Amino acid sequence: MPFLSLTSWSLHRNLGPLHWTRWDKKTRTQITDTQEEPELISLLELPAVLAKKGFKSLEVCHFHFPDTSEAYLQGLKHSFMEAGLRFYTLLIEYGDISSSDEFRRQSDIVWIKGWIDIAARSGAERVRVIAGYADPTDQEALKRSVNAFRELSHYAAAKGVRVVTENFHSLTSIADNCLALLEGCGEFLGLTSDYGNFKGPEKYGELTKTIPRSESIHAKAQTNADGYPDEAEFIRCMEIAKQAGYEGPITLVFDGSGDMWEGIERVRKLAAPYLK
Repeated sequence: MPFLSLTSWSLHRNLGPLHWTRWDKKTRTQITDTQEEPELISLLELPAVLAKKGFKSLEVCHFHFPDTSEAYLQGLKHSFMEAGLRFYTLLIEYGDISSSDEFRRQSDIVWIKGWIDIAARSGAERVRVIAGYADPTDQEALKRSVNAFRELSHYAAAKGVRVVTENFHSLTSIADNCLALLEGCGEFLGLTSDYGNFKGPEKYGELTKTIPRSESIHAKAQTNADGYPDEAEFIRCMEIAKQAGYEGPITLVFDGSGDMWEGIERVRKLAAPYLK
């Protein structure tokens, strides 16, 4: 059975003043919530809090690391171990390994390797690397991404970290490209499927293709202006995962308005019947 997980993005307003705002996806501008300032929690405290709430793992966005010193990373690793919580994935939120600009691509690969080092030192099992921002029809970009993933996967494997990618941003906005990356890299590359990232009428068919090949699911609920999820839409996605026999983490993603803990609990109730 799948198990309960969370991404740090679901608490980004609680992780510090820099994260109190959220982004309007259409205008790419920041929206400041009118709610009272949320109760803050540090990343070091979060594993223990989540373990008490019944979560089994956490995925952490790279920009939620307030410090990358050796002392901090060892402290974070210890906090996961003490809580008995898995640091399932470090989510690297930047980088275009599909770029036709050789300098940009190579610079981003070097930068990503630095975060793979951080993942290894802080005890993360995986790193999520974006496949690229190229047009999904650009086959040369897909090849560049495959080659970069081969390099990054071998680099990470030597440090005990696994590389995964996700249906995130334009190159992997279609399921066939997600699967092509897996085929091109073999067992060295894994996949995360996000409920919210495939768009349009083909969304559910796309998820049906990728979820059987996924080792993580980002269970992102579509929410209204008040932060309440579209229950029927979310359950339809969960049913696809169930039919696929998926058994990995169901990582709850809440990015709506209002209190984030309350939003997480609303999504959790919908996911609960599908969890062990």
